[in-house]
Amino acid sequence: MAKRGESGGDAGLFESAAPRPLADRLRPRTLDEVVGQDHLLKPDGPLGRMVAARRLASMILWGPPGCGKTTIARLLAHSTDLHFEPLSAVFSGVADLRKVFDAARARRVAGQGTLLFIDEIHRFNRSQQDGFLPFVEDGTVTLVGATTENPSFELNAALLSRAQVFVLNRLDDTALEKLLSRAEAEMGRPLPLDADARAAVKAMADGDGRFCLNLCEELFALPGETVLDTNALAATIQRRAPLYDKAQEGHYNLISALHKSLRGSDTDAALYWYSRMLDGGEDPRYIARRLTRFAVEDVGLADPNALTQAIAAWEAYERLGSPEGELALAQLVIYLGTAPKSNAGYTAYKASVRAAKETGSLMPPKHILNAPTKLMKTIGYGKGYEYDHDTAEGFSGQNYFPEGMARREFYQPVERGFERDLRKRLDYWAKLRERRGEE
Repeated sequence: MAKRGESGGDAGLFESAAPRPLADRLRPRTLDEVVGQDHLLKPDGPLGRMVAARRLASMILWGPPGCGKTTIARLLAHSTDLHFEPLSAVFSGVADLRKVFDAARARRVAGQGTLLFIDEIHRFNRSQQDGFLPFVEDGTVTLVGATTENPSFELNAALLSRAQVFVLNRLDDTALEKLLSRAEAEMGRPLPLDADARAAVKAMADGDGRFCLNLCEELFALPGETVLDTNALAATIQRRAPLYDKAQEGHYNLISALHKSLRGSDTDAALYWYSRMLDGGEDPRYIARRLTRFAVEDVGLADPNALTQAIAAWEAYERLGSPEGELALAQLVIYLGTAPKSNAGYTAYKASVRAAKETGSLMPPKHILNAPTKLMKTIGYGKGYEYDHDTAEGFSGQNYFPEGMARREFYQPVERGFERDLRKRLDYWAKLRERRGEE
């Protein structure tokens, strides 16, 4: 096994140039040294089995920054004696791909395969992705693409059908602690941190191993016998921006987490996800709109005041602006989280929409149609209509569905909150309707 700093079989894998960043010096040299991805790399994991068989399938490595996608691709090539050909979708185009495919064909004739690694593969447009397909299909290259974005949204279906998708984990505390220990072993001294500050470094890294090692490099550069607590650490190094892209999957994941936490009446979890979205730079107006949607979809008439609270909080944010207005939205999150829940109104609306599409253009019954002309009166418009206020109960019990359509019950209120009272009202009118039908 090559020692750190020595050249191995892959010139790009074991570069000896110095000085090199700490993260590069600690780059794993074998798959066994990769941390946090045992579910893929252990002997019975999918990549572990491929390496053991020395046969790689084309694949997409999907995971957050700093989880080891590039390193794993290099080591897969090294472990299977494939030529490693890296490209970045940010800096490469069709001409670069043609050169790679031509070289791969020549290499294949000579008896060596090629692992084409494309970093940020989601940056290639659809037609460029289509250009890979013949070379992946005929085995000219084994494609390994790396992406931080959901492949389902960003990659062609045809490409996905020819490549397995493997999900890499963000590095947890155990994996990050291994990196800290390796950094200390490499430098020959401990990090200048107390226990709380050490935990804070791992939290700041937010699952990104490369960022974690870059933080370590900054800390090792501090002078003297410095030992930092959390306050001194915060003043010394920059905090990592949270992983959150308002236009991509992180945006939808967090709003989904907020919505479902509210639906599950877990107010504390909902406040956490709300704060995560704000911390990631989400527009509070978007959150206000989604909370208002929640008020009508998931609280509904179980608490009619929820919609009023939502509109009031939204308006308060518009008047106060940031950061004061965020408190109004936080108050709304608490209100919605603690409110009784019912989607009966939402379900009733969806059912009525389906029924309207199914029944087409059925006319209303004539007795509830106005008759402003003599002709309309002659053909029966308005005939037999009973004015509900003239009845003893203020309820005539007449049929208001189209002729030829059976009565449907779309709205089924739940036994929670205000809808319990609505259930009593509906039952009362149902009994009156039944009694009138028997008379």
